[in-house]
Amino acid sequence: MTIRRIRTADGLAEPVGPFSHGVVADGLVFTSGQLPVLADGSTPEAFEEQVEAAIANLRAVLRAAGTDLDQVLSVRGFLTDRAQLEPYNRVYARHFGEHLPARTTVGVALWGVSMEIDCIARVPETAR
Repeated sequence: MTIRRIRTADGLAEPVGPFSHGVVADGLVFTSGQLPVLADGSTPEAFEEQVEAAIANLRAVLRAAGTDLDQVLSVRGFLTDRAQLEPYNRVYARHFGEHLPARTTVGVALWGVSMEIDCIARVPETAR
């Protein structure tokens, strides 16, 4: 099995620890949790903008792997407050639409941010 690690992608800040933004193996890409952090290291103030930023980061990792959101099989979302679920769902629906990957969303305490998202996606044969 060939394993390819994604450490950088357009629009992403370097990982802040000893990990990859994503790992591609056997036609799948496994992303690390993407925070609502912009390339310049800042975090948007409004929660919906944070979700947009985190999904943009997720998309950057997927594109670096040769795929995109329409190939996502499973998503895990982590929120710090139950009240965030409705705005999270609004932004999520704009990006995933009718694609409807499997999803888990849990409430957690995070490291100074209000949400995080990761996924598993298929890499099309033409991009392998």
